[in-house]
Amino acid sequence: MPVTFIGVRHHSPACARLVAATIDELKPAYVLIEGPADLNDRIDELLLGHELPVAVFTSYRDDERRHGSWAPLCAYSPEWVALTEGRAAGAELRFIDLPAWHLAFEGRSNRYADAELRYADVMDRLCRSFDVDNVDVLWDHLFEIAPDEGLAERLSTYFDLLRGEAAAGESDTAREAYMAGWIRAAAADAGDRHVVVVTGGFHRPALVAAVATEQGEAAWPEVPHLPEGALGGSFLVPYSFRRLDAFDGYQSGMPSPGYYQELWESGADGAARHLVESVAGRLRERRQPVSTADLIAARATADGLATVRGHGHPARTDVLDGLASALVKEALDVRLPWSSRGTLRPGSHPVVVEMVAALSGTRVGRLHPATPAPPLVHDLDAELTRAGLDGSADLELDLTREADRARSRILHRVRVLEVPGFSRSSGPSTGLDPVLRETWTLRPDPGRVTAVIEAGAYGATLADACSAVLAERAATAGRDVDDLAGVLFDAALAGITDVSDQALADIDATVATAADLGALGRMLAIVLTMWRHDRVFGTAHSTTLSLVITAAVRRVLWLAEGVRGGTAPADLPRIAALAACRDGLRHAGRALGLDVPAALEVAARLAADTEAPPDLRGAAFGFRWTLAAEADAAAGVAAASGAAAADRATAADRATAADRADGADGAAAADGIDPLRMVRGAFVPQSAGDWLAGLFALAREEVLHTDAVVGLLDELLSAMSADDFLVALPALRQAFEFFPPRERETIAGRLLARRGLAGSGRSLLRGGLDPAVVAAGMVLDEQVDGLLRREGLMGEPT
Repeated sequence: MPVTFIGVRHHSPACARLVAATIDELKPAYVLIEGPADLNDRIDELLLGHELPVAVFTSYRDDERRHGSWAPLCAYSPEWVALTEGRAAGAELRFIDLPAWHLAFEGRSNRYADAELRYADVMDRLCRSFDVDNVDVLWDHLFEIAPDEGLAERLSTYFDLLRGEAAAGESDTAREAYMAGWIRAAAADAGDRHVVVVTGGFHRPALVAAVATEQGEAAWPEVPHLPEGALGGSFLVPYSFRRLDAFDGYQSGMPSPGYYQELWESGADGAARHLVESVAGRLRERRQPVSTADLIAARATADGLATVRGHGHPARTDVLDGLASALVKEALDVRLPWSSRGTLRPGSHPVVVEMVAALSGTRVGRLHPATPAPPLVHDLDAELTRAGLDGSADLELDLTREADRARSRILHRVRVLEVPGFSRSSGPSTGLDPVLRETWTLRPDPGRVTAVIEAGAYGATLADACSAVLAERAATAGRDVDDLAGVLFDAALAGITDVSDQALADIDATVATAADLGALGRMLAIVLTMWRHDRVFGTAHSTTLSLVITAAVRRVLWLAEGVRGGTAPADLPRIAALAACRDGLRHAGRALGLDVPAALEVAARLAADTEAPPDLRGAAFGFRWTLAAEADAAAGVAAASGAAAADRATAADRATAADRADGADGAAAADGIDPLRMVRGAFVPQSAGDWLAGLFALAREEVLHTDAVVGLLDELLSAMSADDFLVALPALRQAFEFFPPRERETIAGRLLARRGLAGSGRSLLRGGLDPAVVAAGMVLDEQVDGLLRREGLMGEPT
């Protein structure tokens, strides 16, 4: 059973040439290729006549794991050449590797990633031995530019040295055992005819050894099926050279696909010439000066470097180094990208950036029209056509109109799936902003088909796919409630109201473990507003938002009680979090069964906790004051019964409002809440402004309508020394900012009236002098008076 093993580097023109020559010479019965065995019944689909590059995209989802990967193919990929040349030779074609969704590929988004990069110590030793910068330069030196004579032997030696005696990892071992089973079965079935095996070179030594140790009959391996309950599948997608390029993050390592395509088509000299022309053309398009003399110098330098480096033709790095020496006139702050592996670094020279772009090429694949596509592709096309969104357009949508809301929902679902070509330039950004118009720009995009096919892994319809993406985002939000708020608002914009039990559990877990009190408060404020008022997006009283409000109220109270820092300055986000919690209890407490008495107990403990920051203590007291007053009002309404229940309830409401306006008495006092005592007890000059900031944020109306509290504040502030007042002034100014201008005028008017002075509050507020200047003047006056008294120059007061 003659079996020929060809170890390759993925996307290598030299390896592709060897594969083509071997198949043409041997005319094998079987060509076995490293690729997903679950695609064996769809090989005809691969060979429909696509414009390369294309890729096999595989998705997998279950309750525990989500995975997506690509197997890219271009004209010079050895795997692609094995398919096309094998078909032309009449061979049976088989993929022999495990499916891409298998656990052996966990963490790998690219099937054809370089296996040798996982064993970098060997590669480092080889690069040092040949005195080259990296494995790409080494590979070009040994294989791409070198003559084809002896290529098979050089490759075998290279991969044997690479593998050495190192033990493979569990995933490689599982894959090699599976591939060996296919090879043995094919060899047994082929009899005396040849079998050609094309796999990554790293696997070749192990496969040769495995097949040599077992002879005789062998059954074809079983193709693994998706586990029960899992969702997944594979589809062809268009690919691009930009996605293939290692400089853009592609894992396989063979960079510069535009260059290697030319190397495949035109040879080394043609590829070098094309690279120089492409770089010059890109720079001139961007009005960068490139003279003929520069190009001559670049070519001369490249030829010289090729000679010094022992290359019969200029290699890729020879040409690049020649171009850099001729076109880059300044000192470089960042290493040349081809001297190492990976993406372009920030700060790369603009000429170098254009050189890398020229290396990448601009080719974009296209699928044959008969290529099967996931159901989402067809559903999205139908949705866009029905809504008149299937062409180029500049749209302005009025979200108060049902027809425009329906179009907006479709566009937001497409946006959530990250399909290119749909851009929103304005519209509502949170549940708090009263924006009811959106503007969108719709344009064709070559990446649209690829994005939709890949998104098809999430569902067969646009709504299902969008819902699954949002559920995944909720699951990965962790403790980031800002991310969760974005998920919830995107769900509202996209009209996704049906949320799975798992997604609800993930949302509840994110809120229950949130650690940022301010962020949690922001989210609660947005969600509560949507739950109360949203008729536009249909989220009012939704189950999902109800769960979020319940969990967030509980978590805010728990976090607030744990904050320490007795002298910390006011923190507006955490004050706002308590305000949002208060509003949640106020507006949703009864509907959602929230425990208001327990919340009031937490607030009482927090208000009296001297270890808590003063702003939280003030906010906690304001929290109690507002909710206790409203609870008393509700009790008064509930007590009104009988024939005139409605009239008496209205009267009770008026009476409660009158009690609140009359001062700190009535119901509040009955519940043990004495605003005057609390204000007087908490008033410490150094932290007064911070405490008042919390109070005013939570109980602004209560303070405004309680004359006794305003009078007490006037008394306490007036009694402060000039030094204390100057220190407290910034925090005091921040605290009084919680009152709108008209309410500040009301307070100023009362202060004038208390002093028997004529005039309006507006005239006092517009006095023209900065309070800080006045306070500094008061300090200076006190200092002068003190000096005069010390020197006995102060006369008796008259």
